[in-house]
Amino acid sequence: MTDAIDLALAEAHQRFTDGNPASRRQFEEQVRYMPGANTRSVLFYAPFPLTIAKGEGAALWDADGHRYADFIAEYTAGVYGHSAPEIRDAVIEAMKSGINLTGHNLLEGRLAKTICERFPQIEQLRFTNSGTEANLMALTAALHFTGRRKIVVFSGGYHGGVLGFGAGPLPTTVPFDFLVLPYNDVQLASEQIAKHGPEIAAILVEPMQGASGCIPGRLDFLQALRDGATQTGALLVFDEVMTSRLAPQGLANKLGIRSDLTTLGKYIGGGMSFGAFGGRADVMAQFDPRTGSLAHSGTFNNNVMTMAAGYAGLTKLFTPEAAGALAERGEAMRARLNALCAKEGVAMQFTGVGSLMNAHFLRGEVRRVDDLAVVDGRLRQLLFFHLLGQGIYASPRGFVVLSLPLTEADIARFVAAIGSFIGEYRTLLPSAK
Repeated sequence: MTDAIDLALAEAHQRFTDGNPASRRQFEEQVRYMPGANTRSVLFYAPFPLTIAKGEGAALWDADGHRYADFIAEYTAGVYGHSAPEIRDAVIEAMKSGINLTGHNLLEGRLAKTICERFPQIEQLRFTNSGTEANLMALTAALHFTGRRKIVVFSGGYHGGVLGFGAGPLPTTVPFDFLVLPYNDVQLASEQIAKHGPEIAAILVEPMQGASGCIPGRLDFLQALRDGATQTGALLVFDEVMTSRLAPQGLANKLGIRSDLTTLGKYIGGGMSFGAFGGRADVMAQFDPRTGSLAHSGTFNNNVMTMAAGYAGLTKLFTPEAAGALAERGEAMRARLNALCAKEGVAMQFTGVGSLMNAHFLRGEVRRVDDLAVVDGRLRQLLFFHLLGQGIYASPRGFVVLSLPLTEADIARFVAAIGSFIGEYRTLLPSAK
């Protein structure tokens, strides 16, 4: 079986290489100037990554002219698709009055107001340039507000480029005092939070772990974190950089759990660089230059392009009603995919919530990243290259993202592509029995 999977993958790599000479040339030219021709690790895959030349709506074209239905949508940031007129017009209008204004501007306040009204747990907020920065600042706020040093996080958690966790912090993770616990383990989390309570400044968690495979947080687990934070005087920080798009007012509000601080990013900037952290007014008051003790810098925090694009996106395109409708489309698509896998008798499933999902090759419930250790990663690669061959652009790790411009025909095409994948590689896939 191992030899058969290797052979199938080698054949897929060869077809890909033969079919994408322009992307290959681009890769070979750029590798001289950037390690691996890459400046964003998640975008690399062997034998070389496609070079994307253009996007329009929910479609992408690569350097060789191939067209793809976009089912990764900039890893959740591209909820509006490519070059939405409402976003483009807002950015152009903002630029007419100057780009770098060196002061408070006319646009930041209305976006801040819109976000606070959309997400009621956010009483006040501050903007950053990325979700990574937002999480760093939220943790800094918690450390200073509580006067404590320990931060509870969870294996498989990803909170930005310098805040990733496996069984422990990753090599690039900032050196805070972390206590890394298993995700979705209510008993152990409750015990450890109670044990270390006087030391804990913050509990940082995603309501659904995104980068680890779209693993939903169980309600009893997330509620236990809320209870533990309240009992010990720690701050509960929900990282909703991805999950704020999964319900009209974010996933945490849908679950009925209120955090002390929330971090945002990705799509809210309308496709521009964006991040934000906010929550309780008493915690955020630390950043008030009139009375607070914490400075917060960032040359581009309130840049007019992000402020304009973000406001246009939230008010004209991704309204609460649109967010709810997109989540429903995702739930329906995932149900169709899982029904197909069950009918075909293969151990393949799609986990997730709303418009985000991930393909996994195993049986049974996925509750934490350790459950995925048995999955053969080569099957994910085979799926990725098969989808490319069907004109579908997803993620090499099996991550699938819906955007507003995707049509029902696009979704039907994706479901059909999963069916043809199972048909072609059935003998290589684990059985559901």
